[in-house]
Amino acid sequence: MKRIGILSDTHGSLDPRAYAALADCDLLFHAGDIGDPAILRELETLAPVVAVLGNNDFPEYGDGVGRFAFPEVEGVHFLMTHIPPHKRLSGLAGAGLKPGDPRPQVIIHGHTHVPTLEWGPTIRPASLLLCPGAVFRPRGGYPRCVAKMEVEDGAVKRAWIESIEDDREIARWPETSGVA
Repeated sequence: MKRIGILSDTHGSLDPRAYAALADCDLLFHAGDIGDPAILRELETLAPVVAVLGNNDFPEYGDGVGRFAFPEVEGVHFLMTHIPPHKRLSGLAGAGLKPGDPRPQVIIHGHTHVPTLEWGPTIRPASLLLCPGAVFRPRGGYPRCVAKMEVEDGAVKRAWIESIEDDREIARWPETSGVA
């Protein structure tokens, strides 16, 4: 089983509490508005990082960081972008998905600064939609947050969003259900 740490909207400031909260992760996803290449270098001291550009980022991160990423971890296919996509994959034609590409089981985005964890028929054909909230300047009365997800054998075992301010859970995807 792999644990993935997910963060977004650092805007050039990696809160030490976010860094500490992600220390138990095998892999990190940064969903954009990074703000400074040093943020990715610092995160890489914890685990390998997959990142996408946000609307406030520029190509200074190199060829490995684009507007979309399609990581596959333990058989689970992800689509990561900064701007929230239309919840149905038909709205992702500009994301670089081609006929025959694996359909993402999980869509991750940033941008809104509001933690979101959704599942069910409204997000099909994906099974899970996640925005980790924001490490810097959260909105909607939410605290600074990161998300975590455990994946194994082609399934998401559990996912949750946690406050880095007071260690409480903001949202959880039920551990008893698996994402196909």
